[in-house]
Amino acid sequence: MTKPSSIKRFYKKAEAFSSEEGEGFSVALDGRILRTPGKAALLLPTLPLANAIASEWNAQGEKVDAQTMPMMTLACTAIDWVHEEREHAVDATSAFAEHDLVCYWAEDPADLVERQQAGWQPLLDWLTLSFDAPLVVIPGILARPQPESSIAALRHAVEKLDDMTLTGLHSAVSTGGSLVIGLALMHGRLNPDEAFTAALLDELFQIEFWGEDSEAAARHAGLRAEFHAASSFFTLLRG
Repeated sequence: MTKPSSIKRFYKKAEAFSSEEGEGFSVALDGRILRTPGKAALLLPTLPLANAIASEWNAQGEKVDAQTMPMMTLACTAIDWVHEEREHAVDATSAFAEHDLVCYWAEDPADLVERQQAGWQPLLDWLTLSFDAPLVVIPGILARPQPESSIAALRHAVEKLDDMTLTGLHSAVSTGGSLVIGLALMHGRLNPDEAFTAALLDELFQIEFWGEDSEAAARHAGLRAEFHAASSFFTLLRG
């Protein structure tokens, strides 16, 4: 993901505004139009997204911390990476369907299998109904090909997305290791906490027995934040 540089704050106020071309919205820092790290115009499709990014800039302290600006990060990634390398972004996102996390179920213990059944099967059923793309459940960890027609249908669904939405989906899919979970989050089938639970189902099951160390807790907090950021991005894109 493209991230704004870590720099000393050099502005007093950020404001969202309609672009002069009338084709979207942007953000200005003390009247200067904001650009991406790649020097492209920060042209945004909705005013709520522009306002959210302005709020991120206004919330900065003495230094600009990219880690606290997820909407800016996602928007810049859409412009600097996805727009410029769209085919690669589509490939990287849709490829998860070939070995999707929610298709690989444990063979034991029974409690874990039941939890996967309860958490993942409804998502696979939803995927089949929504995209006509049934995926095969695979016991164990050995890879098995998924139906070509389903892979093609899911790739087509990804290809149809605009650059900004594709960026949000790519972030969610990369975070969870699952195109199914990413699509469910994008379409509101899952909220961000539910997406986190689905993606970390196996790990969370193990934590119930063995506990969670500080390193794992920090990683999980970061993953949850990524899901929340992607979900907020989708909401802001809808205006």
